[in-house]
Amino acid sequence: MDKVMSNKKVIALFVLPALLLILGIVYIPIILTAYYGLNKWNGIGPMTFIGLENYQALLKDGTFWSSAWHSLLLAIFSALSLVVYLIVAMVLATKIKGANLFRKIYLIPMLLSSVAIAQLWLRIYHPTNGIINSMLESFGVTNPPAWLAEPSLVLFALFIPILWQYAGFYILIYYAALKNIPTSLEEAAKIDGANSVQIAWKIKLPLAMEVIKVTIVLAVVGSLKYFDLIYIMTDGGPNGASEVMASYMYHEAFRAYDFGYGSAIGFFLLVISLVVTWLIRKLTASKDSIQYS
Repeated sequence: MDKVMSNKKVIALFVLPALLLILGIVYIPIILTAYYGLNKWNGIGPMTFIGLENYQALLKDGTFWSSAWHSLLLAIFSALSLVVYLIVAMVLATKIKGANLFRKIYLIPMLLSSVAIAQLWLRIYHPTNGIINSMLESFGVTNPPAWLAEPSLVLFALFIPILWQYAGFYILIYYAALKNIPTSLEEAAKIDGANSVQIAWKIKLPLAMEVIKVTIVLAVVGSLKYFDLIYIMTDGGPNGASEVMASYMYHEAFRAYDFGYGSAIGFFLLVISLVVTWLIRKLTASKDSIQYS
């Protein structure tokens, strides 16, 4: 068996199917998207090569930069929400009553489709029959806001269901990382007189840092290309107040039938995601990683 696996031709044969799959569904579409961005094309008729005009127009497009700012805000809120998820995971990782039940409850949003979640929160935010405005009226608020119709509120109203949707995912990752830490370290710290906060800060957090770095990248990059709930709940409205880069790309390509410009937006979004990923990895890089057995 070792002789077979050391044969370069056999290794290449095993790698080839996966390589072809990755080329077909990842790299070739990226190359085609970049190429389509160099053309004027409505998606059906012939393409007209226009060089970098789409990309130059993109840099001057105020609507795009507004949508990029909205995506950046979502990315910031997503990164900050990881602190809450980590705290919840630390609580669940302790021997508290009902931890298993709560862990299952937090996973429920992951089991629901984006359409179901959007419909749920549309009813929660309903201006007259929604639970939020009904509660505000019960407290004496005579004119509660229309959460998804107010340009100043809609973006932050959308952030809540988006962050709620992925809470269970990150809590589960953190929970697994924390449960993988040897209990002997915590017991030794308790013997030395450390309290729960000191154990969490000095032991659990450093040992889970590599996992935290990965989740920061996942949360930020995922937010930059987020589309689902925003498209279903507001479609980028009102008047572009909740437009993000992915929804703007969709509108330009499939509503305005400008696939060349939409492809330019998509490729630019890819570049931004790669740059942000590189920056996060640089900022969170450490020379030494903590090892334990």
